[in-house]
Amino acid sequence: MKEPIIKETEEKMKKSVNSIDEELKKLRTGRPSPALLEEIKVDYYGVPTPINQVATVNVTEERSLIIKPWEKNLLGAIEKAIQSSDLGLNPMNDGNVVRLVFPTPTTEQRQKWVKKAKDIVEHGKIAIRNIRRDSIKVLKEMKKDGEISEDDERRLEKEIQNLTDKYVEELDKLFEKKEKEIMEF
Repeated sequence: MKEPIIKETEEKMKKSVNSIDEELKKLRTGRPSPALLEEIKVDYYGVPTPINQVATVNVTEERSLIIKPWEKNLLGAIEKAIQSSDLGLNPMNDGNVVRLVFPTPTTEQRQKWVKKAKDIVEHGKIAIRNIRRDSIKVLKEMKKDGEISEDDERRLEKEIQNLTDKYVEELDKLFEKKEKEIMEF
């Protein structure tokens, strides 16, 4: 019963890192990304539906997204959903597609996005440390109940700490990558 705790801890930490990675993908950077629209829902026959499930979203070279709905009657709904979102973009509807132009962000905006990315990564680190704390607590209970020896407890504690360090370092790498992406012109 010693190894399952390490396996379980690693799985939980992996899930935390993946969750943070997904959250960072949705964070706006200087260049357009279809992932930005994943959270925006359009009223599709009375059902709130993500834009990418009712339209094709393409990135163009000139810093814009082209949203081509499968049904033209959705153009207005898509436009309204984007306007009411927190993206801060003005959609342009030409009767066939909705065009989202991304202006070149100011240095101040970029610094704000980097700060938000740092906050997201910090929440991930906290989650990983909480997983470590819970796993070590389980180890202490196992030792107290006589399920493992003191040496095994120390060895497993060290393994858990190594996993923690590994996944915190992974989060740091994700942040560095995102920061670089945000700050490039």
